[in-house]
Amino acid sequence: MRNLQRALERFSHWVEIVAGVMMGFVTLLVVVSAVSRYLFAWPLPDAFDLSRYLLGAAIMWGFACVGFRGSHIKVDLLAEALPRPVRRLVDALAWSVLLFFTVLLAWKLLGRVLSAAGSGEATMDLRLPAWPLMALIWAGVAVAILTVTARLLIILFGQGSLDHFDSAETKDT
Repeated sequence: MRNLQRALERFSHWVEIVAGVMMGFVTLLVVVSAVSRYLFAWPLPDAFDLSRYLLGAAIMWGFACVGFRGSHIKVDLLAEALPRPVRRLVDALAWSVLLFFTVLLAWKLLGRVLSAAGSGEATMDLRLPAWPLMALIWAGVAVAILTVTARLLIILFGQGSLDHFDSAETKDT
């Protein structure tokens, strides 16, 4: 189980890099678009469409990391007061619900990607096909399914929980 956790930590690191690179592209695109629009009165074609798709992709790839590390906002006032075995069940239930909704989101996004590909949906200015960018967003959710499933398995096998720390590494006892 420790080897799985280490592999998932490395995998999450690379997923974070992908999300960060996409966020960097969004930032660069917005800055270049604003500068060209206000200084040269020439807007960058498709800056809006590309930035919104890339921002969605960055968020979904970041969600994949949250799915494994558990570093999201959580309110655990009730869970903190429970005995450890019951708390593990509550954690497993919470991660199961997250997994369920992540699978639903992936399913609906895949339908949207297929619809955009079938209809020839394109960006406004350059008429670039929209489905590859939507597929990048869907891929982030698909990776999130894997990371949430991994975190759920780690919790079910008694190797991790929603403790105060965000790392999935276990403590030696």
